[in-house]
Amino acid sequence: MTVYSSLSYLQRHRYAEKQIQTAPASSLGISVVIPCFDEPDLLLTLQSLDACQAPRAGVEIIVVINAGSTASGEISSRNLRTLQEGRAWAGMPGRKFPCHFLWFPDLPPRHAGVGLARKIGMDEAVDRFTQNGNDHGIIVCLDADTTVAPDYLTEIENIFARHPRTDAVSIWFEHPLSGSQFSEDIYRGIVSYELFLRYYNQALLYAGFPHAVHAVGSAMAVSARAYQQQGGMNRRKAGEDFYFLHKFLPEGRVRRLHSTKVFPSPRPSDKVPFGTGRAIRNWLDEGAGEWMAYSPLIFAELKQWLMTAPDLYDSSDSEIPQTVAAFLQAESFSEKLSEIRRNVKDRPAFVKRFFHWFDGLKVLQYVHFARDHAYPDIPLSEAAVTLCEWVSGEIFPRDNLSLLHLYRQWELHGRFPLSPGYNQSPPENPVE
Repeated sequence: MTVYSSLSYLQRHRYAEKQIQTAPASSLGISVVIPCFDEPDLLLTLQSLDACQAPRAGVEIIVVINAGSTASGEISSRNLRTLQEGRAWAGMPGRKFPCHFLWFPDLPPRHAGVGLARKIGMDEAVDRFTQNGNDHGIIVCLDADTTVAPDYLTEIENIFARHPRTDAVSIWFEHPLSGSQFSEDIYRGIVSYELFLRYYNQALLYAGFPHAVHAVGSAMAVSARAYQQQGGMNRRKAGEDFYFLHKFLPEGRVRRLHSTKVFPSPRPSDKVPFGTGRAIRNWLDEGAGEWMAYSPLIFAELKQWLMTAPDLYDSSDSEIPQTVAAFLQAESFSEKLSEIRRNVKDRPAFVKRFFHWFDGLKVLQYVHFARDHAYPDIPLSEAAVTLCEWVSGEIFPRDNLSLLHLYRQWELHGRFPLSPGYNQSPPENPVE
């Protein structure tokens, strides 16, 4: 990336004119972008960042306080109060990192939402790096109801420094599972929700999908160079993190960062159509009953197919499980396969192009197809235990809290705590 290409990106894709008029510090290397809409606890997030160890590079925080033009007067008032409180806090002596507040109170309702707010802030970060001629800036995504570990900034800096070709990073997250801030039902719900996320991720890894990674908007970072090359953040009102991070995965330069932690809030919310807050809200509204999950049999069929998928480069004779075959027929896969073959010269190129097509979104579409046509949802505890037992041959408890702790350890260390050869050192593993 050059300064010229940065200007070109901003000229083509920037949504709003810059609001920060002060010049960035010459040392600026990390920009933390926080979208903020109707958020009462922003100061907790800012205090958490201020308590972080300072990395070698300079750090800035960019908070995008936003709302659609049709937002209620109450929301507008709360946003204004958050702006005033944030500026007052940031202006106090001894603050470790400069904090800038972007004020967008009347975004077009058609586009207003978390995706656009992230984009505005991330584009502003690109502008700041461009002013310094910085080819190696890091843009960090966080949320306004999230706190972080003290080594958060230093570990993000370290992983990009150790692996300069890295495009993006998925950062380890843990929801708080107990406390006095929320009700017991909310904590019980977040246990199930996080277990569901980790079960799905491990089920994809079990199936042999090479690009399985958590895409959590409050727990990811990207190089400014790669951000521009991929056309920046999208403007989706929800799921923007999934679509954004999955753009980088087929190139094989996304890494998992497991040596620090992000702590997203478990609170229910109706701000977005789906995601953590909405999932907890819906679960509570439906009676806080048993959490359901995709059947492991869906991933068993996927595994059977993906084991032979590379052979499709020069053969069409592989056995395809019944549900997968029905999905592929609905997706006109035979025509897509011919197109992929025409555009590659060898097997590695075929595999790479195949997974450009069979990406995270396509996998999710298959999972939903299989659920709707063959394998209905089952209780989450049953699904999570079954997958564990398939992988390890061991017997596991069936309560969701115990299972979540097991799944966290499984993801962190690559083995279960009970397994022989369990590795206590968290691996720094790329998704490739």
